[in-house]
Amino acid sequence: MISMEVIGVRVEMPSNQPIVLLKEIDGSRFLPIWVGAVEATAIAFAQQGVQPPRPLTHDLTQNIVEQLDATLTAVHVTHIDEGVFYANLIVRDSSETTHTISARPSDAIALALRASANILASSELLDEIGIEIPSEAAPGDENQEVERFREFLDQINPEDFAG
Repeated sequence: MISMEVIGVRVEMPSNQPIVLLKEIDGSRFLPIWVGAVEATAIAFAQQGVQPPRPLTHDLTQNIVEQLDATLTAVHVTHIDEGVFYANLIVRDSSETTHTISARPSDAIALALRASANILASSELLDEIGIEIPSEAAPGDENQEVERFREFLDQINPEDFAG
């Protein structure tokens, strides 16, 4: 598994489809994942530290995990099948037992951001559909990275990843 970071969420035009972009922490490959509007909002809220007046679904889920004295330790984005991404939540309970729970990557990422859990992608998935965008930016220059992401998005569509 390869450590990833969430670069951001953007709406891809002209389809108006939200995309979350993950990037290898120690590499230059990116993983764009098309997500639903609600999940895109949940991811963006978590990245920006927005605290809604009442818990949203992902906040509620994180509260349940905590109340059960468990910890979301990691999210594994495992594979893609016919254009659909798959992920697992890795949860450790109070007896140190680890549970693997199937989840949509968008939900898993929204939870990982709330729980400060690691986000990892399988090396096979990155080898299969990871997009290499060489970096000319200085380390930590997210504006240039986001601009390269926007240029990348202008050239692709969801069908590019359909099996």
